[in-house]
Order: sequence, then C-alpha cells, then structure tokens
Amino acid sequence: MRHHNANKKMSLESGPRKALVRALARALVLKKKIKTTVSKAKIIKPFVERLVTHGKKGTIAARRLVVKDIGSEGTKKIFDLIAPKYAKRSGGYTRITKLGRRMSDGAAMAYIEFV
Repeated sequence: MRHHNANKKMSLESGPRKALVRALARALVLKKKIKTTVSKAKIIKPFVERLVTHGKKGTIAARRLVVKDIGSEGTKKIFDLIAPKYAKRSGGYTRITKLGRRMSDGAAMAYIEFV
C-alpha cells in the first residue's frame, strides 16, 4: 500500500525535482533567507527542518546524510551555526512569509527564512 507516499510533483520528473529541492535548501542554509514561490517554499520547509534535526544530533552518520543532500559547505554551516542555535527547540525552525504576486506570471511569492 502507498499510504503517506504522495509528494508534490511540481510538474517535474524525480531527478530534476530532487535537484531543485536540494538547490533551494542549499541556498536557504547559506543565505538564511530566500525569496521563492509559495509552493516551492512549502516543499523545502520539511526538507530543511529534517536537515537541522540531523544537525542537532551531531553524529557522523547524521553529518553524512546532510552532506549527501546539500554538500560540505552547507553541512558545516548547519552543524556549526544553525543546529546549536535551535538546540532547545523541538521543531519549527523555518518560517514562510507570504508576499504578493509576481508581476510577470502572477505566481504567489514568499520568503522562507530561519526563525
């Protein structure tokens, strides 16, 4: 059975979709705040929060899982700066702030940032 296996597709095949999510997550970790569409922000929010939770564990296995997803530079930032900041917090590390619509195509825009 496929219970709880439905993912947002964004009209992309799995490879480009994973690449997009990883690139957005890497940008969020490195810049701490990015402007994107609301749908993309909703997709990367649980992904980034899972990375921060791995960072809070601090084990080598957790570090390898994070490196696999966002690379070594982002991993260093998560484990050294971001995870210690949220050591006592049990989730909810990111915030989505909705903006207006984009002028060119009318897409709903939002900021996603660390709390």
